[in-house]
Amino acid sequence: MALINTIREKSGWAVGTVAVGMLLFIVGGDLVGGKNRLFGRNDTVVGEVAGQKVDLNDYNAALEQAKQAFAAQQGRQPDDQAMTYLRDQAWNQTLYKLAFQPEWEKLGLSVSDDELVDMVQGDNVAAGIKQAFTDKATGQFDRARLIDYLKNLDKLPPENQMAWRNFEANLPAERLANKYNALLKNSVYVTTAEAKRFNDNQNAKATVKYLFVPYGSISDSAVKVTDAQLQAYLDKNQSKYKVEAGRSIEYVTIPVVASKEDSTNVKGTMADLTTQFATAPVDSLFVSANSEQPWNKNFRSPADLPEELRKQLPLTAGKVYGPYAEAGTYTLYKVTGTGTGKQAAARASHILIKAEGTTPEAKAAAKAKAQDLLSKIKNGADFAAMARQFGTDGTKEQGGDLGWFGQGRMVPEFEKAIFGASNTGLLPSVVETSFGYHIIKITALPTKQTYQVAEVKKTIAPSEATYDAANTRANELRAKLTNLETFRAEVAKDKTLQKQEAKNLDANANAVNALQNAREVVRWAFGHGPAGSTSKVGDVSDVFTVGDQFVIAALTDERAKGTATVASLRPELSALVRNEEKAKLIMDKLPKAGTLEEMASKYGPTAQVGTATDVMLGQGSLTNVGFEPLAVGKAFALKPGQHSAALRGEQGVLVVEPVSLTPAPANADLKAVRTQLALQRAQQQDGKIYEAIKAHANVKDNRAKFF
Repeated sequence: MALINTIREKSGWAVGTVAVGMLLFIVGGDLVGGKNRLFGRNDTVVGEVAGQKVDLNDYNAALEQAKQAFAAQQGRQPDDQAMTYLRDQAWNQTLYKLAFQPEWEKLGLSVSDDELVDMVQGDNVAAGIKQAFTDKATGQFDRARLIDYLKNLDKLPPENQMAWRNFEANLPAERLANKYNALLKNSVYVTTAEAKRFNDNQNAKATVKYLFVPYGSISDSAVKVTDAQLQAYLDKNQSKYKVEAGRSIEYVTIPVVASKEDSTNVKGTMADLTTQFATAPVDSLFVSANSEQPWNKNFRSPADLPEELRKQLPLTAGKVYGPYAEAGTYTLYKVTGTGTGKQAAARASHILIKAEGTTPEAKAAAKAKAQDLLSKIKNGADFAAMARQFGTDGTKEQGGDLGWFGQGRMVPEFEKAIFGASNTGLLPSVVETSFGYHIIKITALPTKQTYQVAEVKKTIAPSEATYDAANTRANELRAKLTNLETFRAEVAKDKTLQKQEAKNLDANANAVNALQNAREVVRWAFGHGPAGSTSKVGDVSDVFTVGDQFVIAALTDERAKGTATVASLRPELSALVRNEEKAKLIMDKLPKAGTLEEMASKYGPTAQVGTATDVMLGQGSLTNVGFEPLAVGKAFALKPGQHSAALRGEQGVLVVEPVSLTPAPANADLKAVRTQLALQRAQQQDGKIYEAIKAHANVKDNRAKFF
């Protein structure tokens, strides 16, 4: 506790206590250094970083510290989703330290006691401390609370003291990382030549004439692509298609869904509660004892009431309404009080007629149309039908119904018309707002009446019998499956099952498509199933329980780390190689000489000639063609009137001819451009440094074997 002692020596602050839970999302300091117990075993290796093995027991110890920190901050134990995050956090922290430690040592970087004090109470307080000791009301870091905590630390429970020691042990690493990154950031430099080139790329403009023959002008069926061509393309472009190990599966889910009997049982329970609710002496206690939703004592206007209650307005104090079934839930409502709010609420419908322009003539036409519709409605036309036919906003599908709304939610002119009404029905005149002209019908007069409503909610949840039935069905299906072929055949027979596919799952994935917390499915696919079981292509899994459903999977493909295969990339590679072949066909047919118009005429009607203005080298696009950086770059390299040879572009084959070139302004402030570029590069440095060190550390992540 050297840091605490140093702080105590240098501070005269009072003693107090404060929680430190949120400080602890950093793995303990025992993970760094070559002489600690992390590297003492080789039997259970969870990974390797920079040649140093990470032992499973030590990784688990670090993970346990992260779990304790999570519990201290959140007030609960981490669920499956949080555990996935914490495992990654512990691993990334380990990776970061072990990969960077040798680099720090090479440079002789160190951290003094004074620097550590500075990170706690000086001018450069560590981010984790700032977060933990920031006053929520003011948003300001409270140094006094921190010092109080440290002075009183030895009086706190042992787990708090241990948590701080772990955090303290990581402060040097944080400062070393900042120093290291700062050194590399200081190496960022932008030359005047670079600044000039960047400025030219962004500000030089050209008008470019082009001949364009799109690849789509040749049918895909006219170009045959062989596996040998696909493999040759992949071999030539291996660096673009590096992949991690992956597994592909097909799977079906059998959900545990509440049955009609479950719904009937809940409905019966709600019927009993209806009678009890009506005579309950203390409504808040009744809600607390019987509802899945807590008691809400607030008074609500009609605009904030559930729709089922709005249909019953005005409501009667003491009356129980319902039960109502909606979205798998039964709800009872009891009006426990009435009052008067500060603002009124009303309900109305409208038909909005927007002007088709901003001219006086356009506005006059819109107003005349609105007045004509108003006249027709006054003479008996159906308001809702007119709204559906002529309305121009999102309410038209609801016959113009706006529902209930409170004051302050609509534009002033609209609100004045509605909240000034004394009768329901059609307003006699069209109302103009910034949106257009409105025909308005008041369907409920403005009211300040509010209601206090107690709610009893019961979800229609699957019973144990329903769960058992789904489980039985899943296991009966699994008993019929011996391999991938039988899996596909049996699933195809059952029209209630929907086969799904997940391609190239990552070894550390926690989800399978939309299936969350499906870690066991992924581990099985990678051969790390229960009791040391392994999996090979064609195998079918046992039944997994994932959330509220049962899952059966079949392994369809294994992908090794390295370069992707032709099979896994066939559609993408086929399109690229096919375009290469189409480009050859187009170039062979395209004349080599003449004007662009003459070349296009000889080629045929699929050759297009056009002109793009304001073309910029830095953007690489041609109007009506798309992103074509090669063609744009070539255009800037030619003299006006000189056209290029045929180019194989992104969208097709092009021939470009600059009509005019306008250089960037000569008086550009290159110093400002250099500053801008240097700032951009510096902002990217942290991420680039991390990725470079990670790549150099030759990281091996074997966590999937254990988690």
